[in-house]
Amino acid sequence: MKLSGIRYLADQGVENIWKNKMMAFATFCVLLISLLLVGIAGLFYINLNSMIKGLGSQNEVVVLMNVGTTEEQNSAAEAAIKELPNIDKVEFISKEDALARQKASLPNAEKIFDEYIGSDASFMPDGFSVTVKNTDKITETTQEISAIANIQSASASPQVAEFLRELRKVVSIIAGAIIIALAVVSMIIISNTTKASVFARREEIQIMKYVGATNAFIRLPFFVEGMVTGFFAGAGAYFITWAIYSSAYNMIKEQGMLMNTFGVSSLIPFDKIQFYVIIAYLVSGALIGALGSVVSTRKHIDV
Repeated sequence: MKLSGIRYLADQGVENIWKNKMMAFATFCVLLISLLLVGIAGLFYINLNSMIKGLGSQNEVVVLMNVGTTEEQNSAAEAAIKELPNIDKVEFISKEDALARQKASLPNAEKIFDEYIGSDASFMPDGFSVTVKNTDKITETTQEISAIANIQSASASPQVAEFLRELRKVVSIIAGAIIIALAVVSMIIISNTTKASVFARREEIQIMKYVGATNAFIRLPFFVEGMVTGFFAGAGAYFITWAIYSSAYNMIKEQGMLMNTFGVSSLIPFDKIQFYVIIAYLVSGALIGALGSVVSTRKHIDV
């Protein structure tokens, strides 16, 4: 087929959208809602997984040095900890800071601290607060830290890490099942809608077939029509998702305590994923719309 012929059929496809604007609008709405359902479910899963990882990052390893270690010994231990492969962040906690934290955590006993201990923190050890990259390996990392010279102890809560690991598996399975179910339901609805759109023009298709038009000649305008409709449905889904996501993110961001307690601080800002979201919406919408229209013409082409 010549380029001029392809251009003519493409123009016919765009023109058909206006000629059959009611069916095109119905297809647009169905595609829009379907893309929104799957897209929002996908974004919810991505953020929930990020939140679980954020909670896991709070599962720290508490490291205590031997009492009376020198500044050089503390620096050497810190350097050795940072060299371990699973270490994300190391924060030094001096004995004075540790004593101040103890007083703050027990406000009712602050008077006892001041009367019997005062500001002398020499009896306390220096230490580190260590955050790991992968909580699944926190037990092994704790053992590696304990083996470093001048470290009295390294402790963490492997039960928390195990719980978060299992929670991530369960969330992945449930979210995956929901997304697949929504995708299947959306495809069925889209297929039925495109079939109805093509059925309304079955006589036009059959006449073209009788006068000798090839299958490709008949299908190309429907392909273009479905692709354009799906493209605009994807664009609409993107802007709606952007509005909902940004509003929800800003509302949650204002709740500082909620963000720190439940790991909501790990929510992903929309500007970091907007490129991937718009590409996914536009490509999915155009592809589904085009293929749905072409597949739906098969029954009426075979005359």
